[in-house]
Amino acid sequence: MGKGKLAKFADMETYRNVFQYPYSVVSDVPFAMRGHWRDDYFHNQNPIILELGCGKGEYAVELAKANPDKNYIGVDIKGARMWTGATRALQEGIENVAFLRTNIEIIDRFFAPDEVQELWLTFSDPQMKNPRKRLTSTYFLARYRRFLEDRGIIHLKTDSNFLFTYTSLMVEHNALPLTACTDDLYGSDEVQDPTLTSIQTYYEQMWLSRGLSIKYMQFQLPHEGLLEEPNVEIELDDYRSYHRSKRSPLETRK
Repeated sequence: MGKGKLAKFADMETYRNVFQYPYSVVSDVPFAMRGHWRDDYFHNQNPIILELGCGKGEYAVELAKANPDKNYIGVDIKGARMWTGATRALQEGIENVAFLRTNIEIIDRFFAPDEVQELWLTFSDPQMKNPRKRLTSTYFLARYRRFLEDRGIIHLKTDSNFLFTYTSLMVEHNALPLTACTDDLYGSDEVQDPTLTSIQTYYEQMWLSRGLSIKYMQFQLPHEGLLEEPNVEIELDDYRSYHRSKRSPLETRK
């Protein structure tokens, strides 16, 4: 029988590769690691890559194993899920990965300007009802600019037609440099990086087993320029109401 939530949280309080700063404590406890991740934790000067919404952390762990010359930090608020990746990293001695349990809305509090080189958004909730909560919205892109280096790379890997279309429109509308894009990652030769298909999240395996196509996009985020939301109606993903009635009577959203 697996450990319960309380036992997992107790474990993570002792894990040297886990930093826990949810809303409830972040205003009271200064984050001394900000600007010092390389010197104080990773003890190298390699690039730092974040996975926002890392879930169980398996993607961050596998990326770290595949790229020992890069540092990875998985970010999520769900500590009981994160325990899986954090535990595995400790057991396998993977030193170039850490985990930050916090709310992504305040992610810019934990990293100094230009401290991060890349972001991964893997199977993020498309937030079809609330544009402000989408991880590729202007709300979040403006925050990423505060710590992502100029023209830093953002990777989006998703099963959601809605989020993929929305992000494509965001990139086009704001003239963000697009470096890779495919609406069928496993059926296309357009993207050459083998880790994009050899490493899969739990949700990715689930969507693939249901016959859904996986979409991938890579773009750069320059520091200059005003970011604006695209004013376009987008068809909703009705399949995401799997085993439930549809959550919205609407067929499209901006």
